[in-house]
Amino acid sequence: MLGIYGNETQKVVTMEVTPETKLEISFIHSVQKTLVEEFLTPDEKLKGFVLNSTKYHSFGVGLPFMESDGNFRQEGNAFIMDDMNRHFNELNLRTGVGTKLTVTVDDQKFELYEMFEPGQKIDIIIVPRYKTFLR
Repeated sequence: MLGIYGNETQKVVTMEVTPETKLEISFIHSVQKTLVEEFLTPDEKLKGFVLNSTKYHSFGVGLPFMESDGNFRQEGNAFIMDDMNRHFNELNLRTGVGTKLTVTVDDQKFELYEMFEPGQKIDIIIVPRYKTFLR
């Protein structure tokens, strides 16, 4: 089960996931003011996430560019870093002013910037089904 939590008492969504589930996090970069899209999947054991690629439109702080980050390519005016293979046990995000933080799970879009005040911490976790009832 995938859980997106805005705080300890507010659950945004709980849904089934498989290793094929597609998760996209998109936001406006706070410095460059351009769109950044991160593409993830659950890991094969459904215990965490794998960042597979990132797509962005300007170079800047916090954006991958080194050969060790993955395979870099340019597509039109977009820069794409594929094969990143970065593992995370959970995803910890924060809404920000003007960032338009959005999470898309398969085809279901959650505009978190409209659901929460700026500065709100949002956790995305994978939990066994029985634990979703206890949270």
